[in-house]
Amino acid sequence: MSSFSISLSGLLADDQELSVLSNNLANLNTVGFKGETAQFQDLFYQAVGSNAGSNGAGDPVQVGSGAVVGSTPTNFTQGTLESTGLSTDVAIQGDGFLLAQQGNVTQYTRDGNLSTNAQGYLVTSDGSEVMGYPAVNGVANPNGAVGPLQVSGGQSSPPQATSKVTLALNLNAGANADATSAFSSEVTAYDSLGSAHVLTYSFTKTATNAWSYTVTIPAADVGATGNPIDLAAGTLQFDANGNLTSPNPTTPISLTLPTGDTLADGGSLSSTLAWNLTSPSGAAEITQVANPSTTSSTQQDGYAAGSLTGFTVASDGTIQGAFTNGQTVTLGQIALATFPNTQGLLRTGSNNYMASLASGLPTVGAPGAGGRGHISDGALESSNVDIATQFAQLILAERGYQANSQAITTEDRVVQAALNLLQ
Repeated sequence: MSSFSISLSGLLADDQELSVLSNNLANLNTVGFKGETAQFQDLFYQAVGSNAGSNGAGDPVQVGSGAVVGSTPTNFTQGTLESTGLSTDVAIQGDGFLLAQQGNVTQYTRDGNLSTNAQGYLVTSDGSEVMGYPAVNGVANPNGAVGPLQVSGGQSSPPQATSKVTLALNLNAGANADATSAFSSEVTAYDSLGSAHVLTYSFTKTATNAWSYTVTIPAADVGATGNPIDLAAGTLQFDANGNLTSPNPTTPISLTLPTGDTLADGGSLSSTLAWNLTSPSGAAEITQVANPSTTSSTQQDGYAAGSLTGFTVASDGTIQGAFTNGQTVTLGQIALATFPNTQGLLRTGSNNYMASLASGLPTVGAPGAGGRGHISDGALESSNVDIATQFAQLILAERGYQANSQAITTEDRVVQAALNLLQ
C-alpha cells in the first residue's frame, strides 16, 4: 500500500512548509531577520510493469514515492531601514554581516541592535562582542587583525599644548597717543598638562601709526605674586593705509616665559608657542583704521584633557568618539564579512549565522570596500518578511495538506472496499 506512504510524505512536507511560514510570521518584527521558503522535491521512483519498467516503445513506466522539502533557501534581500536615533544602532545597507564573537566562537549577524557592556565594549543583543579594527593613537587600520571595539569605559582625550594664537583685531587709528588709547584682549591658552592660562594682549598708541604691545600671563600661573609676567613685548608699525608693516606680518611673534620661570602646575608652555599676525590664507589679522579698537575673533590650537561623551558611526564603519574638550577621535572601525555562498550559512538562533563548508570562508574587511555594504548609524534593518506573501503561501500550504489528507481518506476507502470482498 505505497499510496499511503506517498500521501504521508506529502503531509510531512506540507507540515514542514507550515513550520517555515509560521517561523517567518513569528519573526515579522525581528531586527535583521531574513525569511525562508520551503522548496519541495520529489522522491525516488520505482519501475513498474512486466517489461522491466518500460512499455512496448521502450519508454519508462515509473511510479513516484512522494515529496519532501528539499531546501529552505533564505531570502537575503535588503530589509527596510528604520531610524531610531540611537548611536549604538547600526544597519547594514548592502551585503555583509557583522562579526560577533563570544568566547572563541565567531558568528555573523545582520542585527545591528547593539549596546555596550560593563567594560565599554560594543556588543550584540545576545552579549557577543562586535569585532572590528580597534584604533591605535586615533587611527584604525582595516588591514590589521580584528578585535573587540571599546567605545566607552573611561576613555579620555589627552591634552594638547597651545602652539599658535591668532587674534583678528583693529586698533583705532583716531585714538590719541596717551593712556586713553589703551586696548586689551584676552585669549585662553593651554599648557602641556591641559591647564588653562589667560594671556592678555595689551596695546597702547605711542605715536602716529605706532602702537606698543605686551603679552602677559598672570604671575600666579608661575607661582609668583605681583605684576603679570611678560611673554613678549614690542612695537607695531602701520602704513598710511592701516596695514601692518613692522614686525614682518609673515613672521610669528614668539611667546616665551622669562628664563627661570616655570608654570606652577608643573606643566610647560609649548616651545613653539607663537602669535600669528596673519591667517592661514595669508590675510592680515591686525589692522589700524578709524574704527573703535575691537577684537573680532581669537583662535588657538590647544585644548584640555577630555572624557568621552558619545560616539557616531560613519558609513565606512569608522567610530568617531566625541570628547568634552571638543575633540573628535577615531575609536575603531566596524568590520563586515561576506561569503561566497550565503545560502550555505547555518542559522543558530539569536539572529546569528555560522559559517559552514557550504558557505565557504568569510572575507572580512571595511564597509564599503570589496563589495561590502555601508553602515547606517542610528537605524535598524527591519525583517524582510512580507506578510501578504506569507498569508498567500500559508493558504496554499493548507490546501496541500488538505489534499494529501483527502488522498489518505480515499486510500482508506479503497482498502475497506477490498476487505469487504471477503464478506
